[in-house]
Amino acid sequence: MAGENQASSGTPAKVKIVIDGRAHEFPAGLTILEACQRVGVQVPFFCWHPGLSAPAVCRQCLVEIKGFPKPVPSCYTPVADKMEVITNSPKVLDVRRQMLEFTLLNHPIDCPICDKAGECMLQKHYFDWDARLARNDGSKLRKAKVVDVGRHVVLDQERCILCSRCIRVCNEVARQQDLVMAFRGDRQLLTTAPGQRLDNPYSLNTVDVCPVGALTAKDFRFSMRAWELWATPSVCPGCATGCNIEIHAARDVIRRLIPRLNPAVNKYWMCDEGRLIYQRVHHNRLVSPMVAGSPASWDAALAEAARLLAQARDKSPATLGVVLSAQMTNEDLFAFSRLAGEDLRTSRVYLVGAGEGWRDDILVSADKNPNTTGAKLIGGLTLRTAADLKQDLETGVLTALLLVGEADVVGSLGLLQSLVVLTSHQGAPVAAAQVALPLAMWAEVDGSFTNRQGKVQRLHAAIPPAGQARPGWGIAARLGQALGAGWTYANAKQVFSEARDKVTLMSGADWGKAEMPVQLRFANSRG
Repeated sequence: MAGENQASSGTPAKVKIVIDGRAHEFPAGLTILEACQRVGVQVPFFCWHPGLSAPAVCRQCLVEIKGFPKPVPSCYTPVADKMEVITNSPKVLDVRRQMLEFTLLNHPIDCPICDKAGECMLQKHYFDWDARLARNDGSKLRKAKVVDVGRHVVLDQERCILCSRCIRVCNEVARQQDLVMAFRGDRQLLTTAPGQRLDNPYSLNTVDVCPVGALTAKDFRFSMRAWELWATPSVCPGCATGCNIEIHAARDVIRRLIPRLNPAVNKYWMCDEGRLIYQRVHHNRLVSPMVAGSPASWDAALAEAARLLAQARDKSPATLGVVLSAQMTNEDLFAFSRLAGEDLRTSRVYLVGAGEGWRDDILVSADKNPNTTGAKLIGGLTLRTAADLKQDLETGVLTALLLVGEADVVGSLGLLQSLVVLTSHQGAPVAAAQVALPLAMWAEVDGSFTNRQGKVQRLHAAIPPAGQARPGWGIAARLGQALGAGWTYANAKQVFSEARDKVTLMSGADWGKAEMPVQLRFANSRG
């Protein structure tokens, strides 16, 4: 994407140009295509992408410039003072139609079975302004189909229009040369580089940027039509970076995650590991309250949990612990911190979470928790560590525990007299608990995470909670009432507002609607 040149004064130089008879002013260094987009003039393109370099290979964005002998690629040509641009002259439209015809010459007409149908740029451009019958005799050049190019991606060489977007993603984003063009002319094709596979940690971004159905994701392939999906803005829970994403769901099932534009956090990209984290939402869930290992009603389970916790508190608050997780939302953390301090009167509040993992200097953080920063801001300096929890369990300091959220808990839970667990999945803590309550996950709740930069970012519920699972803040409020508390919450926004007022570094946070991406959108929008 072309940068904006700075004048010697430190402010961007301005140029005045005319687009289709109308005068405009733009910063110097902008391309003609970017200038057209800023004023709402639609110029078609294939190879250009706002987050990548511009190679001008597809020639679909040609425009006419007064005084120039022939049309020029608008994605590559910078604006210049007193330039007169014509985007819709008969000459320009005819040249674009010719380029589109060349692109379609050997392209298979298999839209009914193509995963990209409904969000295909080639399909869109054809129906938008050409829609002419093909002039060839029906014989097309055949290339390889269902080419296994990597762990997560399948290539159909027949569909590829040679735009090179995927190659630039590998080279410029992942910084690995995994894909190349081979041969020339009508025999040219996309393939893997010699001795390489498309296995870099950002390989699925090639599927996002592919304007047609040449590159498809193995986990989404043939599973759902694009127009059946509902898009919900959210935040990736895979690590502390907090990449902005869209959750694409249909029939209450998450089908895929894609990145959502945020220039300050993840730009247009996200890692493969984060994309596939949604799969855990639908497996091995705790879907019903449990008392003594058997399903129970919410009222019965809450009453028993409150009895156990009150008994431990009244006996000795110093032996009662509350374990919070850095996987939890700010709202859940705030509500349970309040429950621990005001109603359970314990100072033994521990913060645990997923262990550290791999990292890079592109997007991925070694901290595999989405809300470590938020937890520390809300819990303050009194939070104890996972090492403290392990020691207190093994030495018998703790006799009762309220364990909230997903975490790698180390230490023997079997030594406790009372254990109340709130979690989203089945596992050892649920098996050891007297009371287990089902907790809704990140894709099922409204709320917020605070990423490693200190940015408070919104989550929006994309699907209903599994079974009888409930948001953590709501469970905290009901537990508090069962313990005799005088406070309650009606919704997540109310919790957020109170947290923002009381946690200094959240004071500038806004609950408002999350930003939607500045790009072509085909899925239905929520939030």
